[in-house]
Amino acid sequence: MEGPTGVVFPRTGEGRSTSALGRAVVADALRAVDPVGARSAEHETNWRHGYLGHFRRLVEAGLLSREAALSIARDGLASLHARMTVIGADGRETGLDEAFTTAADEPLETATVTGGGPVERDLSLPYRGQRLRGDELRRRLDAWVTAGVIEPSCAEAVGVVLANPDWLDLRDQRVVVLGAGAEMGPLPSLLRWGGDVVAVDLPRPELWRRVLQTARRHGGRLRLPVRPGAAAADDQALAARAGADLLHRLPQVADWLRGIDGRLVLGNYVYADGATNVRVAMAVDALTGHLQQHRDDVALAFLATPTDVFAVPAEAVRHAERGYAARGWARRSLRVVSGGRLLHRNYPPGADPGINDSLVPQQGPNYALAKRLQRWRATVARDAGSTVSFTVAPPTRTRSVLRNRALAAAYAGAHRFGIEVFEPATSNTLMAALLVHDLRTGGGPALAHPWQDEAYGAAHGGLWRVPYAPRSALGLAVLLGLGGARA
Repeated sequence: MEGPTGVVFPRTGEGRSTSALGRAVVADALRAVDPVGARSAEHETNWRHGYLGHFRRLVEAGLLSREAALSIARDGLASLHARMTVIGADGRETGLDEAFTTAADEPLETATVTGGGPVERDLSLPYRGQRLRGDELRRRLDAWVTAGVIEPSCAEAVGVVLANPDWLDLRDQRVVVLGAGAEMGPLPSLLRWGGDVVAVDLPRPELWRRVLQTARRHGGRLRLPVRPGAAAADDQALAARAGADLLHRLPQVADWLRGIDGRLVLGNYVYADGATNVRVAMAVDALTGHLQQHRDDVALAFLATPTDVFAVPAEAVRHAERGYAARGWARRSLRVVSGGRLLHRNYPPGADPGINDSLVPQQGPNYALAKRLQRWRATVARDAGSTVSFTVAPPTRTRSVLRNRALAAAYAGAHRFGIEVFEPATSNTLMAALLVHDLRTGGGPALAHPWQDEAYGAAHGGLWRVPYAPRSALGLAVLLGLGGARA
């Protein structure tokens, strides 16, 4: 499952079990705040299907107080770091945090590519075949707020960037894009705005050819890790030597990033399928801690999935309740036909904050754990005084989503319930604008509780404000979207 080397799951009586790790980590995270919840997680016999309630409980228990949320985040991260291990090329297994005490492989070199394209100095957003600027973009943001697609704070933050176009010039930052080829990453926008981007992704020549084409097309500067060798004659040769493997060559990547000059913004945009997602997420988290120990200028950036559990503001609850009341006849009919299984209300009336549970069972517990540990790191780092950009991204038609037939169908039918699914270019540009806002404002406003930090600037696509609990409408959305997904 995990391969012969690199960051791996711990060995237990069940082998290298992803379920055993998930149960143990959730229990450890809850133990100090919610011991009953911790015992429930430990005794869950069907983690693959039963994880949903335990991940919700992590959020609910954290609402007790700011300290409760911080305790859950700290203890969850500590559990992961204590349990995950690394198997070196020699077959020796050590603790994850010991990986940096071993000698790194042959050092990586740096290649620099300066694009020859124009530098954009105003914010524009690709949307349905157009490029929105100025008042057109402001009207689109207002329309999204009215429809419940984004939170008002998201529109406000993007509006501030619109009013300060000089903020787009990020040459004073070194934005490290971990997962440089990710569809949701900010790399194209940052290069379009003339930024200084440090790109890290796997050594896959076809991936780097795409990244280099993007860099040449725009006006920014791209730095990338390359294996030692003679200077590359062209981009084909450069792509063949480019890349760094976080999963198997963690000390090598850490040494290279420690040598990058200027303030680092460590942006986490990595993704892998299945259990590998947890492994690579933990590699990034170990790298984050290592760089924070060795540099005092590291800011962090994360994109959160909207298909998770979040506490949401009372206004989002009221918006959902208005929609629920307006759909009474149709809702009652469908609930009767389905035996009460469909179209449950999204929130109890008057909830403040509400709990939006948009976890999708098809994505599985490993995906949930990988995304949750990023939230924990953001919470802990922000509390320690680091600049953190954490934004809930909208549902997006990425390749990884569309590979899952059920999710692809659900996304095709989502508009019937007031959920807008974005195209990748719209999402990644909007998220890049929010990253600029956070870097220029020190991570956004200082808020009282971590749930409020997570809710700030959210572009959830409507999941927080629709009348119905998302999972209670999921099956219906799949049925309605099957024809659209096939098309």
